[in-house]
Amino acid sequence: MRLDHIYEGASPVSVSQAGLIRLAGPARAIALNVLRVNSLQTGAYVSRFRGRGMEFDESRPYQPGDDPRSIDWRVTARSTTAYTKLFREERERPVLIAVDLRSSMHFATQGCFKSVNASRAAALLSWAAHHRGDRLGGLIFGDTTHRELKPRLGRRAALRFVHELVEHPDWVRDDSQARNEDALIQAMSALRRVARPGSLVVVISDFAGFSRAAQSYLSSVARHNEVLAVFLSDPLERELPPPGRYRLVSPDDELAIDTYAAPARRDYEHAYEERLDALEKFCQRYGVHLMPMSTDDDPVSALQTALGRRTH
Repeated sequence: MRLDHIYEGASPVSVSQAGLIRLAGPARAIALNVLRVNSLQTGAYVSRFRGRGMEFDESRPYQPGDDPRSIDWRVTARSTTAYTKLFREERERPVLIAVDLRSSMHFATQGCFKSVNASRAAALLSWAAHHRGDRLGGLIFGDTTHRELKPRLGRRAALRFVHELVEHPDWVRDDSQARNEDALIQAMSALRRVARPGSLVVVISDFAGFSRAAQSYLSSVARHNEVLAVFLSDPLERELPPPGRYRLVSPDDELAIDTYAAPARRDYEHAYEERLDALEKFCQRYGVHLMPMSTDDDPVSALQTALGRRTH
């Protein structure tokens, strides 16, 4: 089901504060405790978030199936039996949302810019966190500016996040400035520094330039938190259009592409498949949930499908 009326009159290349605030209503139906992610290659699966509040409750004898990471080594050392820690879920769990606004995100051939869908998804998750009573914080980063928001509670936290997202300087492109090739690395480094164990961490990006350094930082985050990677792409990035000559236009440039050559088409698709395969393998290795989102997808429907719907 598409909810296009929510975006009626909205720009496909930018976002407004009023438009992102309107998403507070649809966000009530988005659950943040269950994943229903359609894996890109391995089929659909359902997985409850393993992230937990870190408030210790008690220890009990270890049972088959318990998480080995929860073994209470201090109690175990004083006994002949292994013990495991039990944790009581915190009422106010931190939710951290990292949104990518680098230059590669300001692109689309169908639907709206990757940056626009990323911002709408981030706003929906912000409002969903507010409705659930979670503390909300995050990172908003681009080629020139990196903004960090510490987790806070309440409607004001969601409004602050939306405001910072809309007012971020990297919505205005300045071709005179060189692209920051380390922007993603810097963002993942900051995420590792601010993510408190037991948080829900959401990274919304096209993961262009997802280097070993960036992977190292994000894998460290995933060891102690539940991580959802929302992977943005455009149909043209996944597959070239039928053989022919096409014109790509931006406000200050124009490019012609020729898609007749079969070898070039195969190389193009193979390059995307390799990049996707590397991202998927990384997510599988470190227990990161991978959620694809296209520029022509509706973020409301996509998130409700992936994260589940609230029933009360």
